Amino acid sequence: MTAVGPFGLSVRDQALEADVQTGLAAVEAGLLDATKSDVPFITEAAQHLVRAGGKRFRPLLVMLSAQFGDPHAPGVVPASVVVELTHLATLYHDDVMDEALVRRGVDSANTRWGNSVAVLTGDFLFARASHILADLGPEAVRIQAGAFERLVTGQILETAGPREGQDPVEHYLDVIAGKTGSLVAVSGRFGAMMAGADERTVEILTQYGERLGTAFQLADDVLDIASDSHESGKTPGTDLREGIATLPVLHLRALAEQHGRAEDLELVELLDGDLTDDALHAEALRRLRAHPALELARRDTVRYAQEARAMLAPLPDGYAKSALVELCDLVVHRAG
Repeated sequence: MTAVGPFGLSVRDQALEADVQTGLAAVEAGLLDATKSDVPFITEAAQHLVRAGGKRFRPLLVMLSAQFGDPHAPGVVPASVVVELTHLATLYHDDVMDEALVRRGVDSANTRWGNSVAVLTGDFLFARASHILADLGPEAVRIQAGAFERLVTGQILETAGPREGQDPVEHYLDVIAGKTGSLVAVSGRFGAMMAGADERTVEILTQYGERLGTAFQLADDVLDIASDSHESGKTPGTDLREGIATLPVLHLRALAEQHGRAEDLELVELLDGDLTDDALHAEALRRLRAHPALELARRDTVRYAQEARAMLAPLPDGYAKSALVELCDLVVHRAG
């Protein structure tokens, strides 16, 4: 039994382990090949985040979903490269929008080379993903285009904020479904589809990915508040410091509005203040960790992970299904 992929997923079958490890190694090689350019500077910028590493969560899901057909089918690895390239491209763009300084433990591309280079590098990665997609057929292009539309729509919704009268928590979950759930859903779809699985299986794994992707992002929201830097790999309260209203904060605001408790209103006021001050930031983090809003966010994470797990019920039992179930459990475990 060996740990592979994100969070140390345990694969309990040697044949499955070999397939996944070989596939992920091929994806790494494919990512490096896809980010090469005749212009050395473009290669350096495009490979910046590839070489910084990452969980490769989406390619792993492609590999596991492919187990319900022919996992060695020729489209499986290229589809994995496509979803990871797309994800990486969004990170370049996100870091520009968020004015992020660090990504995956290294300087963000916008910090190192400026916003223009970071945006154009993201565009370069999208172009390379499209080039690979063209060889996978028109249906793959259509599916990826739909997911990309949802992803961009989610980003726009996040930027615009909830419409008048809309529940901010509902709006946020719509944003996450678009920004994260859509591409994870495509990972499940591509894996099964490229492997020649039947339509029912393809749809099951698509819906599984949609819910798992949302749970994955919500777990990150909880981790940003609840974990120390050793657990999460980043400084706790990063989103708080940057003024990003993630799910625990939105639950807090809803509780403060509904009940008007003095302590809730005080915490909201603290969060609305200058959290670049280390002492105020530490106080906000301490109080939010003890607040029921954090537990509400955990429950939402568990709910989406349980929905993902339930989607798998019709699939035949086996090591691949067990690994997908364990992914749900590991996402919940991350959220505490």
